This record gives sequence, C-alpha cells and structure tokens, in this order.
Amino acid sequence: MSGGAPTTGGTNSGGAAAGGSGDGGSSSGGSDGSGGSAGFQPCPATGPCKILPLGDSITFGLGFDGGYRVELFRLATEDGHDITFTGTQSPNGPSMVAGKPFPKNHEGISGQTIQQIAGRVPQPAFREDMPHIILVHAGTNDMYQMPSGAVDRLGMLMDKLIDEAPDALIVVSNIIPFPQSASNVTAFNMPIQGMVEERAAEGAHILFVDQFAGFPTNELGDGVHPNQAGYGRMAAKWYTAIEPYLP
Repeated sequence: MSGGAPTTGGTNSGGAAAGGSGDGGSSSGGSDGSGGSAGFQPCPATGPCKILPLGDSITFGLGFDGGYRVELFRLATEDGHDITFTGTQSPNGPSMVAGKPFPKNHEGISGQTIQQIAGRVPQPAFREDMPHIILVHAGTNDMYQMPSGAVDRLGMLMDKLIDEAPDALIVVSNIIPFPQSASNVTAFNMPIQGMVEERAAEGAHILFVDQFAGFPTNELGDGVHPNQAGYGRMAAKWYTAIEPYLP
C-alpha cells in the first residue's frame, strides 16, 4: 500500500503517570498519556524543545500537508511553548503556522513497517539532532503485510529507542483505525499500553497515548490516512500527553 502506517506513542521514566491514556485508556493522572514519572524534564530550559515525529505515511502527513504536525505546532505555539521538529525526510507542510515559520522536518516514510522504521534508529533519524521528545506511531503497514509478530517488533523498537535516546521522552501510541484489517488492529493494539507501562516501571522515559479510542472512521480521508480533522484529533492527543514536559 502506497502511503504507510501510523506510529505509536509514549511514556516517561517510571513512576507517576503523565496523564490518562486518552479516550478509553487508563492511567493515574492527566488525560491522554499513561506511564512516566514526575519531575522528568526532557526539554532544555532555553531554546526549542526538539520533537522527532517517527513513523510512516501518517507521520509524513499523506492526505493533509504536514499531517498532525501542523496542529501540534499550532497548539504548542499558541500556548507559549517553543518547539521544533527534527528529522531527515523531505520537509513538508505550510510555510507559516500561528504566525511563526513552520518547522517542516520529520522522520516519516510512506509504506514502512515497524522493522523498517527501527532500521532508521539511530541513523539517520538522529543524524542532525538528538531529539528531546520522540513521537512514535507505527504498525499499520504491518497489519496487511505481516501482522504476525508485529507486537514483538514494536517492543524491540521501544527498547532500541530507550537505549539510543535514554534522555528523551518516548511517546508511543497504538495505531488509529484501519478498517481493512480491523481484527489485526484490535489484536495489535491491545497489549501496547501494558508494554509501555512495564518499561516505565523499569525506569524508562516512556509514555503511552491512545490514538485509537474515539477515532471515527469518517475522519479517515481514504480509509487509511486521516483527513484534516483526523490529524487534528491526533495532534490534540499528542499535545495533551507532552504539554507538561514542554518549556
């Protein structure tokens, strides 16, 4: 399938939760993320917080130029936070958002599976800048290419990110609906929150975000990729989870 899968997202260092798991998730505190520890600050006190959007075509923004990154940048900017996006892939998105130049970098490649995404960590994904926050939404392409073992591959991607970026906040989500492979999506999504929380309990800076719950299929523009409303929905969930960590 041309256009790739979405990615998942995160927790932070073990301990108190950084927020709930979103519509239908569970956690202690907050509304859109679970896992993590109080007091962890991945971003610098001065200068922009560098966010790496890591994944496939949904991270790229197929169907709406810039994807969820546009609304995420707007939300952060209008709340007075200083963020930028990093990544080695062809920049895309609008020139200006919320009155500021939009950072068009990202690390989303259409059509890639979890294993292919993991193959870009740490190089080239970290080539230019070590990110402070990593947003991971991956697995849709696995659902129709090779669903067997996808959960294990996502776990290995989490562990690789934890090892390669130990000071970053890694935000892992389950995947948004993919109606063509609904049963595979259900089986894949089910264990992800627990996998994230296990790693958080062991001290990793990792959070879970529930991008699946409450996502209506009428916000999938082509049955796979979100339309503008769907990307906005994703952005709001990412933002609720990471906002407490932004400078």
